[in-house]
Amino acid sequence: MVAGTLLAPAAALAAKSAASAKVWSNEYWAQKGDVKLYMFRKRATAPKPGEKPLPVLMLIHGSSNSGRSSFDLATPGKGEYSVMNVFAGLGYDVWTMDHENYGRSSRTDSNSDIASGAQDIKAGVAVIAKETGAQKVHLFGESSGAIRAGVYAMLEPERVDRLSLGAFTYKGENSPTLTERAKNLEFYRTHNRRLRDRAMIRSIFTRDKPGTTDPAIAEFLADEELKFGDQVPTGTYLDMTSKLPLVDPKKVLAPVMLARGEYDGIATMNDLSDFFLQLPNGDRQFVILPGMAHSVVQGSNRQVFWHALHAFLSMPKTPLAAG
Repeated sequence: MVAGTLLAPAAALAAKSAASAKVWSNEYWAQKGDVKLYMFRKRATAPKPGEKPLPVLMLIHGSSNSGRSSFDLATPGKGEYSVMNVFAGLGYDVWTMDHENYGRSSRTDSNSDIASGAQDIKAGVAVIAKETGAQKVHLFGESSGAIRAGVYAMLEPERVDRLSLGAFTYKGENSPTLTERAKNLEFYRTHNRRLRDRAMIRSIFTRDKPGTTDPAIAEFLADEELKFGDQVPTGTYLDMTSKLPLVDPKKVLAPVMLARGEYDGIATMNDLSDFFLQLPNGDRQFVILPGMAHSVVQGSNRQVFWHALHAFLSMPKTPLAAG
């Protein structure tokens, strides 16, 4: 009964394609030194002076695609895939950003590694606090975005309300994806950019379990991302193939949800269980999403992810959870 009640709002939004047209949105810029970082925001209605802040959800993209194509992708004729639309409709103030050298953000000589990404989040959270008054944000990151979010949660624990890590990797031991990726380790060490063409974008959705994502979604995604060129930074790939672990679970103080697609090859169950068991906060969940592979955001069973994330973010306060 409770599960059905929680899922109903998300499912209803997905069924109403016209709903997204009514969602208020705006663009912002964060500053990290000389680097300009693009930010995008959606909520059900325009903010009004003096109103109580809505719960803020900040979405962190991965290694290959930028913020809006990851979390606000338009998919005409294929239903709702925008996490931003769905969660704005559920009452959240939803933000995303493009990390340095991605999407609309500044281009530099950096390889945009995980540490750089955590600093991007820090700059973005400062903008959110200024614009909304919210001193804490919920964070969701997918793939290397989850590692960025985890590193940030260690840096500024006082700013993180609830932390959700999708397609996360801890140590990466026995990971099929990282074993294959490590074959190019020397390239990542000596180059700050790698090829991210249409074929590579398609492979994100087929490398683990073909059929878990509608092939048309990869085409919509590629259409958007290739507007920014076919090169992306190597920093996160270098980190994930040679520098793990980057997140110390004992230093992540926020409530945590790990969300893993059933067929995801980026991390094994043992790897994630090791991380999960070391988390100090008793308010934690480890969710396996059936019929999903690496992308929990753009898989065919994405409504299951919406349900799990909304249920986690809307949990009643548990003051005794932190042991």
